[in-house]
Amino acid sequence: MQTVLIVAELLIAIGLIIFILLQRSEGGGLGMGSSSGGGMGGLFSPRGAADTLTRTTAVLATLFFLVCIGLNLLARHGAQPKSILETAPLTTGAPAKPAPLPVVPAGPAVPKPQ
Repeated sequence: MQTVLIVAELLIAIGLIIFILLQRSEGGGLGMGSSSGGGMGGLFSPRGAADTLTRTTAVLATLFFLVCIGLNLLARHGAQPKSILETAPLTTGAPAKPAPLPVVPAGPAVPKPQ
């Protein structure tokens, strides 16, 4: 189930990227700047294309968030609930000895003449 949701999320993310990049920042949609379509608000007129892209982006964004929530619920399903106020049990063993420091030469290693 988790694999299916991850694949779906990947496909939705790719679709979101494509549909967001198709939109113009000024709301032109698909770069159709000329309005020589008779003024009708059809599906592929500049206005209709922008509306279609906006709606598709909104639907894909909603699906993306729902799949993310589903993946989080699946990941959380097997975890044991813990309180943030609980502290970790303390160990009563002896403290560990620190590791010895490495020996560093006092000066640069210069070969001696023979």
